Amino acid sequence: MSLLLKMFVPHGNSPHEIDECCGWVHRKMEELNMERYHEVHSHQEQAVNCVLGTITYERLAGHGPKLGPVTAKDPLVTRYFTYDFEEVPFEEEEPMMYQPEKAVYFMAHNGWVMGDDPLRNFAEPGSNVYLRRELICWGDSVKLRYGKKPEDCPYLWAHMQKYTEITAKVFHGVRLDNCHSTPIRVAEYMLDSARRLRPNLYVVAELFTGSEDMDNVFVTKLGISSLIREAMSAGDSHEEGRLVYRYGGMPVGSFAQLSVRPLLPKIAHALFMDVTHDNESLVQRRSAHDALPCATIVSMACCASGSTMGFDHLVPHQISVVEEERLYPKYNPNALPDSPGELNEKCGIIAGKRAINLLHQELGAESFNQVYVDQVDEDIVAVTRHSPNIHRSVVAVSRTAFKDPTNSHYKTDLPTMCIPGKIEEIVLEAMTVQRETAPYKKDKDFINGLPQYTVDIREHLQLKQSRIVTAKETSKERNDYVYEISFENFPPGSVIIFRVSLDPEAQYAVGILRYHLIQFNPFYEAGSITDLKAPSALTHAFIADAANLSLTDLNMLLYRCDFEEQEDGGGCYNISNFGPLKYAGLQGFLSVLADIRPKNDLGHPLCENLRDGDWMMDFISNRLIARGGALEVVGKWFDAMFSYLKMLPRYLIPCYFDALLIGAYSVIVQATLDRMSSFVQNGSTFVKQLGMASIQMCGIGRFPALPQLSPSLKGVPYRLNYITNEKEQCCPSLAAGLPHFAAGLFRCWGRDTFISLKGLLLVTGRAPEARNIILSFASTLRHGLIPNLLGHGIYARYNCRDAVWWWLQCIQDFCTSVENGVDILKCAVSRLYPTDNSPALAPGTVEQPLYEVMQEALQRHVEGVEYRERNAGPHMDTRMRDEGFNVSFGVDLETGFVFGGHRYNCGTWMDNMGESDMAQNRGVPATPRDGSAVEIIGLCKSTVRWLANLSKTSSFPYTGVKGQLKGKEVFITYEEWDKKIQDNFEKSFFVSGDPNDPNEKYPNFVHKKNIYKDTYGATSPWCDYQLRPNFPITMVVAPELFTPEKAWKALKVVEDHLLGPLGLKTLDPDDQVYCGFYDNSIDNGNFNIAKGYNYHQGPEWLWPLGYFLRAKLHFSKMIEEKLYEDTKYLVKHVLSHHYDHLSKSPWKGLPELTNENGAHCPFSCETQAWSIAVVLDVLYEL
Repeated sequence: MSLLLKMFVPHGNSPHEIDECCGWVHRKMEELNMERYHEVHSHQEQAVNCVLGTITYERLAGHGPKLGPVTAKDPLVTRYFTYDFEEVPFEEEEPMMYQPEKAVYFMAHNGWVMGDDPLRNFAEPGSNVYLRRELICWGDSVKLRYGKKPEDCPYLWAHMQKYTEITAKVFHGVRLDNCHSTPIRVAEYMLDSARRLRPNLYVVAELFTGSEDMDNVFVTKLGISSLIREAMSAGDSHEEGRLVYRYGGMPVGSFAQLSVRPLLPKIAHALFMDVTHDNESLVQRRSAHDALPCATIVSMACCASGSTMGFDHLVPHQISVVEEERLYPKYNPNALPDSPGELNEKCGIIAGKRAINLLHQELGAESFNQVYVDQVDEDIVAVTRHSPNIHRSVVAVSRTAFKDPTNSHYKTDLPTMCIPGKIEEIVLEAMTVQRETAPYKKDKDFINGLPQYTVDIREHLQLKQSRIVTAKETSKERNDYVYEISFENFPPGSVIIFRVSLDPEAQYAVGILRYHLIQFNPFYEAGSITDLKAPSALTHAFIADAANLSLTDLNMLLYRCDFEEQEDGGGCYNISNFGPLKYAGLQGFLSVLADIRPKNDLGHPLCENLRDGDWMMDFISNRLIARGGALEVVGKWFDAMFSYLKMLPRYLIPCYFDALLIGAYSVIVQATLDRMSSFVQNGSTFVKQLGMASIQMCGIGRFPALPQLSPSLKGVPYRLNYITNEKEQCCPSLAAGLPHFAAGLFRCWGRDTFISLKGLLLVTGRAPEARNIILSFASTLRHGLIPNLLGHGIYARYNCRDAVWWWLQCIQDFCTSVENGVDILKCAVSRLYPTDNSPALAPGTVEQPLYEVMQEALQRHVEGVEYRERNAGPHMDTRMRDEGFNVSFGVDLETGFVFGGHRYNCGTWMDNMGESDMAQNRGVPATPRDGSAVEIIGLCKSTVRWLANLSKTSSFPYTGVKGQLKGKEVFITYEEWDKKIQDNFEKSFFVSGDPNDPNEKYPNFVHKKNIYKDTYGATSPWCDYQLRPNFPITMVVAPELFTPEKAWKALKVVEDHLLGPLGLKTLDPDDQVYCGFYDNSIDNGNFNIAKGYNYHQGPEWLWPLGYFLRAKLHFSKMIEEKLYEDTKYLVKHVLSHHYDHLSKSPWKGLPELTNENGAHCPFSCETQAWSIAVVLDVLYEL
């Protein structure tokens, strides 16, 4: 009442207001009462429905027990409770429930609830199962109250523990009957007790959870060995065959599984039974004639099999485990058919069951673990058990009899069936027959079966001796033997079992193939045949051929996407109903196989393609042979191996194709790693996978992508031109990303190349390739810049301000990480454009040492440069406004900061230009980042610091540059330039958030404090203050610019606001123009997203993450050892997502970017050079 008075308060004291409040109370009470009414009505309605359902099943249903009259023994409504008192009227029973000394003896029966959560205790408070009559009750047991732990009911737990331990001492296995109704914590406790006494206890359980996922919860928690499955649950022969396929082993032709493979959901191992004790007998459900086919089908499953006593001698009723008191009959070989209490192998199907049980044991012992189920017609099921080692099979054909043949129609015109291979013998043929005996009469002392049925069985016959079938030998393509089986006398209740081998030539070919596969896996030794006439390509181990491949050859052998192959006049292999593979090389096939192999998806289009023809095998070998050289040798090896593979029956080709590719691939991978740095060779699986991913980016096609190097330079690879047959340079180049930036003019980008070069080439030990790429780009220097889009050098675009600084950083990395690396500074550079306006010159016309080219780049920056791109106009770039083609940059000699750009061009990596007319953003850069971009300042600082030190040792002949300061020409040493940047960086870039900070020009634009500005001096000042992922780059290349404590705070802001699963958001999510989903196909009126305008306004790019993690490692180590250890843990946790992605990606790489929170972006490159490179950099530092 007090709560009511608090909830309902009149607006005043007038009678009207009090009546109004009372009305509110009345309506609320009505509402609450109606809720309770509906709840009780629902319980009542369900209880009535459940009672009616039980009555219908028990007394009226054809498949029910038909209990007959209502009696005290068989009441109309199932009793839910039991007690140890005399029967008294209900009026006298009810008061006992309120007498504690008597109430404790009222017990609820146990049972199970159809469709209920098996982990829920239906007898606990809050459950309405008993009230709603939903319990399917077991009249012979009561629900025990264990509580949640032994202390809740010590006696019960101790008593059951003792019982369990006695059971474990006596028996090697136990059955958990109705496991779903046992509290799982109790089962765990008892099984733990049992396993302490018998660690290898076999635990079989009966579960009715209705869900395989829930089954697996019990299997996992309890360590269940097998779950009971029952053939009698099938309503027809098709369903019975499906149960064998589902629980009975791997499919024929399954792939050999790798020792390390993805974890996939699996169904629990089965104990497959023909019938269990809980259910009606086969004679009741089907017919006596079906016993032999049913038992045969069950025994052909590759799993544990079982039966219930009474099935074999055809007991025509369910044997009650509660009420049955008669004895089982004993075995007497001389017993008469109707002898009470005795039986022999002539009774029922005992003779047939003995033979098929022995066969089941033999097949299991000899690893016939593959299964194929063929539904020949509506009554005939053929089950094949196959040995993948020796490629022999046993085929059992059963004609089921779900209906009694004596009073049901079965067709006599049966279809033929084909058995591929060579039939060696008929293991057995048997049929259910009737004999003259007295009719069945239920014996009062013994559990007896139908005496009139027996099995006519014959074993180990030649095909021509069969009374059931005739066969004629046919053949399909090549050497495939096929027997066409005709059923001459195969009535319902019959079975015939064949033993089959491959035809001789196929058996020989598979033996030879297995012999050559032993070099990859000793598993193939079984069934192998020594190849005494091996073709020359197979006379030595494959590793010898793989060892002769260069890393460029390996790029060709393993990878190359469709665009790369098209440039050479080819393409990736295209599979019907699937599409083109990701790569033309082996990885393209293996990525698909990696997905289908663990699931044994033999119906996949790739497997169908292999079974239908030899095109895939020919594609692999012919593609390599056409390349010549070491690749031709490998191609001939594949061709020779495939020649044996083509002789196999088509159903075996997918698994051996996979084995062959996996074996060769494992050797190729090892040969690749052997050519890499010790860091990669001795690294983790993740490092090795990244090392392999670096191979996919570095290669050469028919047309070299790089400008030619100086003819005087040593260590430059050459080849013969495929058209002119003249010698030409063939330096590998780095693709920016696959598939979009893989070939032609768009393969090589200056910025991408030199962000990637350290990780992909220097960390992996490929210094020669790194040197050649550095020198090749050096040859293209113009206006003091190297090009963004290389375009073979001839079609280069000089429209980015940062690529030259990444190039200089890579030269520094090369000098500091490669033995005698500073020698590169003296290497000759063949200048393509010795002056800004000169035409492209032939190699060797003008040559300079690299250090002069570097000096020119720095000198031009200090002098300042303004120019207009050549060939400017819409024919060059339809997205650009005219003023966007004007490029300018220079150095502020007061601060030392490099600056450049304007609002209509974008000269850093965030270079997306608007292109939507509808949204009116065409020609407007989304992120101009003009002024001084923070990462360029860092790269410049790193360069001048390095050169200042280098010049002191005379390794670099220049000590500084000339410039104009306040109208006067001055000489600024690199040491002075370095100091200028050092003195001005933090006061110009650090955002303290203090409104009184004297260094803060625009305090009103600050919306994130304790960060570093993205730019300094932008045309739109608010852009300086946007939180972006660029300042961690500067932290890595020039950490001396940062106060460690400030740096750590700034990195924490990045972590809190920008960190995603795989990358860093490119813009603060709190920014009003943030959009984390990039979709280049949208063209609407939204200025901020149309035509992918938000490319760098939110999507999560991977490469900045590498610098963020490296910065975290650097500054945590400076601040505190404990913090450093915690940071290493964070770094490893973050990179675990990359490892997972890399392992699962069919491209075997890391993407360019993701959408918000790691969502896949379909417009991103699926594997990007710099994404892979920066992760390698992080792992190298770790």
